[in-house]
Amino acid sequence: MFARRPARLRRIALLAAPIIALAAAITIHTGGSAHAQAGPEPRPTIVLVHGDWADASSWSSEISRLQDRGYRVVAPPNPLRGPLEDAAYLRSYLQTISGPIVLVAHSYGGFVITNAATGNPNIKALVYIDSFIPARGDTLLALTSAWHSCVDQSALTPVPSSGAVDLYLRWDPNPPYPGYRKCFANGVGATKAAILFATQRPGAAAEFTEPSGRPAWRSIPSWALIGTRDHVIPRPLQEFMSRRAGAHVSHVVAGHLSLITRPRVVTGVILSAVHATR
Repeated sequence: MFARRPARLRRIALLAAPIIALAAAITIHTGGSAHAQAGPEPRPTIVLVHGDWADASSWSSEISRLQDRGYRVVAPPNPLRGPLEDAAYLRSYLQTISGPIVLVAHSYGGFVITNAATGNPNIKALVYIDSFIPARGDTLLALTSAWHSCVDQSALTPVPSSGAVDLYLRWDPNPPYPGYRKCFANGVGATKAAILFATQRPGAAAEFTEPSGRPAWRSIPSWALIGTRDHVIPRPLQEFMSRRAGAHVSHVVAGHLSLITRPRVVTGVILSAVHATR
């Protein structure tokens, strides 16, 4: 009986081998399918927020470049009524977007995204282009006055509105304001600058005095592109705010409107933030 046992075991092993192999194949195939279904993290939606005396068309070149790379890009209107109201609007807009978000701002838009991004776990990066990066309690007026922005009272034409005062930029010099092209649109061609001036959207006077709230950059990684010839938000002010926020800093030889004059560089900074947060 004991002599025949090895032969019987060999026959059982031969019969079981195909079943074991099939089970292994099924296990491997199933594991592979589960891994494929999980896939890579989804690409973020890139949200572009414009600043004062502008609209979403400021981002036209960046939008086309990012779309060509397959990204979903949106550029909602910034109401330009003041940090509290504008951040509340943007916060509501961002809640309609599913999946990860990279949030980008130009100029005054930095006040808006800094306040709107708090508490939204989908926002993976903040990108500041020639932008304010405020801390709690900062006001636009205090920052621009202390750091000698070319935009002051002499630059502005007030227009009373319902319950508010709208502020437009002047075209001609009005000392100490050097004029639209030397202050706001330095580096922009004459024809383009004239179009930007003609289509400017005013900012409400309340923007200058409303304090910023708890900054989102304390918990969300940030990037900053600093125009070395920016006179609206002078370079020393941008350097100070960027260091305070712990931002990844890049520089570009450009004025305040690098999103128009240097779109390739701006797009590159946005993509750096996208790639670093995936």
